[in-house]
Amino acid sequence: MSTVLRVLVVDDQPLMRSGFSMMLGVEPDLEVIGDAADGAQAVEMCRRLRPDVVLMDVQMPGTDGIEATRLITGEALARVLILTTFDRDDYLFDALRAGAGGFLLKNSDPQDLVDGVRAVGHGHALLAPEVTRRVIERLTAPTAPDPGDGSPAPEGSRPAALDELTARETEVLRLVARGLSNAEIARTLVVGEATVKTHVSACLSKLHLRDRVQAVVLAYEAGLVQPGE
Repeated sequence: MSTVLRVLVVDDQPLMRSGFSMMLGVEPDLEVIGDAADGAQAVEMCRRLRPDVVLMDVQMPGTDGIEATRLITGEALARVLILTTFDRDDYLFDALRAGAGGFLLKNSDPQDLVDGVRAVGHGHALLAPEVTRRVIERLTAPTAPDPGDGSPAPEGSRPAALDELTARETEVLRLVARGLSNAEIARTLVVGEATVKTHVSACLSKLHLRDRVQAVVLAYEAGLVQPGE
């Protein structure tokens, strides 16, 4: 990947596209190579221009951001950073499953947006704190009578691959699900950051996960982490 990250901005509102493009374009390590008004146009431009990062709106006419994300990540055309307003929670979780690598809110600070584009562009998963809380709320909302005693998730919702993790790997996965960075995990466990990276990589490999975003989803869906921990 080049030093300068090439960015495609996708939003159905011209003012939003213009604003995001100007915001990102002034950064020396970011280059906005184009913008698209809908998902279909975004996919076509990704195939033609091969950006490093797509800044993707969700709710758009025609091909929405979820389907566009699925196509873009499915063809490994670019990494996708979703920018959402949470108008539809189901969009967020569908986009997670579609392969998005990061999520920010449209009311985020400009610097958070810039840093988010950089993070996703360099292969790091990103969940804004507000997004993490929303993910947790959604994934832990009871769909059946809840015993309320912290008992494990119902059988069938816990992947068997979790049993392949070592005790330390499971501990690291829980900390990842709580939103800690590798450096914070290293301080918590009093180990080196390189050791943490090794454990995280092992977790992703054993659980067949693409990135930390998917790890967060799996940990909460499986009941490995409970709200408030």
